[in-house]
Amino acid sequence: MHNRQLFLSHLAQTTDFPLMIEIEKAEGLYMYGPNGERYLDLISGIGVSNVGHRHPKVLQAMKDQMDKYLHLMVYGEYIQTPQTQLAEALVQTLPDGLDNVYLVNSGSEAVEGALKLAKRYSNRRGIISCVNAYHGSSHGSLSVGGNEIFKRAYRPLLPGISHIHFGKEEDLEDITTDTAAVIMETVQGEAGIRVASESYFKALRKKCDETGTLLILDEIQAGFGRTGKFWAFEHYGIQPDILVCAKGMGGGMPIGAFISSKEIMGHFKNDPLLGHITTFGGHPVSAAASLATIKILQEENIVELVEMKANLFKELLVHPKIKEVRNKGLLMCVAFESFEELKPIIDRAIEMGVVTDWFLFCDDSMRLAPPLVITKEEIKEACEIILKAIEYKA
Repeated sequence: MHNRQLFLSHLAQTTDFPLMIEIEKAEGLYMYGPNGERYLDLISGIGVSNVGHRHPKVLQAMKDQMDKYLHLMVYGEYIQTPQTQLAEALVQTLPDGLDNVYLVNSGSEAVEGALKLAKRYSNRRGIISCVNAYHGSSHGSLSVGGNEIFKRAYRPLLPGISHIHFGKEEDLEDITTDTAAVIMETVQGEAGIRVASESYFKALRKKCDETGTLLILDEIQAGFGRTGKFWAFEHYGIQPDILVCAKGMGGGMPIGAFISSKEIMGHFKNDPLLGHITTFGGHPVSAAASLATIKILQEENIVELVEMKANLFKELLVHPKIKEVRNKGLLMCVAFESFEELKPIIDRAIEMGVVTDWFLFCDDSMRLAPPLVITKEEIKEACEIILKAIEYKA
């Protein structure tokens, strides 16, 4: 059987219409098929490959670690250098009060840990999230998701969840002394790149402080330089009580984390002990890859150039069918009239060698989240192909 047949026969499918692109190799901005096809990746595996595919420094860090050891013990028992060095590097990017890191395997798992921590610390049960929020697909993270289409088949979910509208200051009155936590994407991703104002985030922080509510910021998509700052919350003059990250964190390897203060995180140690457990969290090879990714972002002037690159996309992507381009850095959304208009454009762009996508809760808009290392020339090439795909007539 060919790979295509094996894929359809033996791998669980998530839709009836997978992209079915076969990739043999990837490097930098490009992915390559078995017959010489070349695809310019404008979605980074959905926000993962911030430093590009197979960055040599990430590969070297992984190889060096593989020569030492792989999994040794469930998370939190042995002192493992990749974990301790990664935690230190993460803390150094963060303000005081975010100094304790719990390493996990994915963004959804990080959200689960953050929700448990908020309940355990506050001894409250109410959780507030946003309409059209996306925080993952496991039961807890799905419960705080904000789109009923993806939730209704799996109810009952967690009780005590309510939703407010992102960026709507009057909704903050829903936060009370019964609220354990507000969980919010710093930039809403699957809603189609929705950005709130600095005044909104400051009002949110103030309301959480007044009610003793923990603020969880989800930067699974927005973190690690994606918005033009290392962390997206840096744009708004606030900080969360718990920060959630994953995706661009690992340089292509699976890893996530939730980060808080040592005082808050310490509540996992007692009553009950082992309050959160993960077998593979902070896997040594993934941790080594993540540490290398942080160093690349810090040392190679990548984050500082994000805004310039985003502006170049916006300058070039001008067409009557493009209704709007929304962005926070290189977390970008190109709006069209409808999904029916957009989907053939995405398909044609892929045929022409540029991979884009749409958003779960905003299917009339094209997702652009290229590796942050994309060059001006690659941006021009990509935009030229997208415009050709818009103009194409069969």
